[in-house]
Amino acid sequence: MADSTRFTTAIYEQIARIGKATASAVRLEILDLLAQGPRTVEVVAGQVGQSVANTSHHLQLLRGARLVEAEKTGVYVTYRLADPQVEDFVLQLRTLAHARLTEIERVSRDYLRRRGAMEAVSDDELLRRVKSGQVTVIDVRPSEEFLAGHIPNALSVPLPEIRKRLRTLPKSREIVAYCRGPYCVMALDAVDVLRGKGFRAHRMEHGVVEWRAQGGRVETGHTPGRQP
Repeated sequence: MADSTRFTTAIYEQIARIGKATASAVRLEILDLLAQGPRTVEVVAGQVGQSVANTSHHLQLLRGARLVEAEKTGVYVTYRLADPQVEDFVLQLRTLAHARLTEIERVSRDYLRRRGAMEAVSDDELLRRVKSGQVTVIDVRPSEEFLAGHIPNALSVPLPEIRKRLRTLPKSREIVAYCRGPYCVMALDAVDVLRGKGFRAHRMEHGVVEWRAQGGRVETGHTPGRQP
């Protein structure tokens, strides 16, 4: 009995390494960012609002739990998710939290209400409109994330460039913007700009991670005429 108890405990101690590594809002955000594509420590630090030193510490903890991998090129270290299962794990964790913690729904609803945001276009509705040629889909994430993976036929229009790209977008069709998923506000910001300029625009709540999880095809790189 003692041997079996020690065996079980030893196994759960290893599993707990994952729990310890992800028991941090910052580290969960980092994993979500890396699901969009590889990044250097410096880029991750800027996007999560942490110092490079703090970000490096968080990444080392995630690496110690084998959730991320690192590659050094010159003086820069690039991190990426260690396995597609890590992406699945983060998505499932978010899904569970959304289902069990009513505070998430309340915080999201209150934020969207304050912004006067309209309801997001569902994935099914987006797919129908894309297939029928009714909408233009834009990916407002940074271009490197678009290149790492994007929804087929989407145009890369990074949020900082959207105002100077307005002339390239058709006003005759609806525009659907997406970014990194339900808790990313870049698509909301893009929709605000577009509506302010007279476009019919909506945001898609899900990003590439959610799209892929639902069986959607994801393209990498870019196709002629759809430069990032």
